[in-house]
Amino acid sequence: MNSVILEKLEALKNLLAEMERALIAYSGGVDSTLVAKLAYDVLGEKALAITAVSPSLLPEELEDAIAQADYIGIRQELIFTMEMENPNYTSNPVNRCYFCKSELHDTLKPLAIKKGYPYVIDGVNADDLQDYRPGIQAAKERGVRSPLAEIRLTKPEIRQISQYLGLPWWDKPAQPCLSSRFPYGEEITLEKLQRVGRAEMYLRQLGYRSIRVRSDGETARIELPSAQIPDFILKTNLPELVAIFQQFGFTYVTLDLEGYRSGKLNQNIAQSS
Repeated sequence: MNSVILEKLEALKNLLAEMERALIAYSGGVDSTLVAKLAYDVLGEKALAITAVSPSLLPEELEDAIAQADYIGIRQELIFTMEMENPNYTSNPVNRCYFCKSELHDTLKPLAIKKGYPYVIDGVNADDLQDYRPGIQAAKERGVRSPLAEIRLTKPEIRQISQYLGLPWWDKPAQPCLSSRFPYGEEITLEKLQRVGRAEMYLRQLGYRSIRVRSDGETARIELPSAQIPDFILKTNLPELVAIFQQFGFTYVTLDLEGYRSGKLNQNIAQSS
């Protein structure tokens, strides 16, 4: 690992040490897990990881978050958030994430105060600041700090540091909440979240890691890396896959020939602005 990244790693440790006590908004993704790992290394029992549980979190992602926290050694607590009760969230506007993160941090901030933690920190990185992320605004409004972004760590650098530290999940694919699978304006319901979640878990069981099942009305659109599309078509029992997706509640099943690309739904925002 090059000297620039090592310098950033030391700067990140120093920043966390200055906090003395910190509560981490911990999802189990590569970014927040690195924050949790280093916070625990630097602060020990004065670091606490909090994982929010809601219908938009895949059950397997929750299992991963619990297992990774146990591997690190950090104390972890689960909370339940109620964004599905907010019509500003379920109506799925372009700033949906604002209402999700508002719910999260309106829950975390009082908890941090109650438990004596002066800082709530998250896993937002420098690359996130370049994308449309209304949830970041909600976090900033509530005083949340983002150590990775403050040190200007990018996603590739975070993966390099995670690998350097021996974290087995350093190459884990990004896994945003299930609500990101729906086009803006389509109402989000518990039933829709569950069918998308089941569909993605099925594809992962087939061996595909970096995948999305986008939901558009009654249609499921499968996205996977373009290089894997030929293999997928040749080796997958397509009639069986369609039948299983229909059991989950979809009417139609399609394959996106462009392939998987993070933040694809945001392209419509950029085009209309």
